Amino acid sequence: MTKRHTQKYKIDRRMGENIWGRPKSPVNKRSYGPGEHGQRRKGKTSDFGLQLRAKQKLKGYYGNITEKQFRRIYSDAERRRGNTAENLIGFLESRLDTMVYRAKFVPTVFAARQFVNHGHVTVNGRKVNIPSYRCKVGDVVQVREKSRSMALVLEALESPERDFPDYVEVSGKAMSATYLRVPAFADVPYPVVMEPNLVIEFYS
Repeated sequence: MTKRHTQKYKIDRRMGENIWGRPKSPVNKRSYGPGEHGQRRKGKTSDFGLQLRAKQKLKGYYGNITEKQFRRIYSDAERRRGNTAENLIGFLESRLDTMVYRAKFVPTVFAARQFVNHGHVTVNGRKVNIPSYRCKVGDVVQVREKSRSMALVLEALESPERDFPDYVEVSGKAMSATYLRVPAFADVPYPVVMEPNLVIEFYS
């Protein structure tokens, strides 16, 4: 299990954007970067800097993914036929912790990772506690019966903060979500502009 060693909202301030679209984000109040030099005037960013920023933003959005894991996902996307950027997004969205987050069983992508790690989720009726588990089209992700009364889950499902994407079919009563199809980049409800094409250029 990977542990996040830095404050999760620091990336928001470093990027100058509310990348999860949360009302709690400090970037809503302080739009400048963290640290004593955060308010300094910034020079022109190089092409490499723009690519690195795009990679850090996309990787940060999905929570505690390490650089090694993210690089491996990119390699898988590159090997598969088709558009590498679209493949990358498809692989990221098929992760079990992302599915749990999209189904609104938890309020944040960080909570989704912990929720899966603690064994609160089943895939097709079998308990899976690996956040990076890759869901297939047709898989049914469900909150285990003993976990359905958790305040975290009930509050997240009732929250108006996010909508369900159309590639995930959610049943609130059964607390289950079916992965209907691999989404295209345009289908994913990112709160900010993501640039997976720059991520591909960074690794290329």
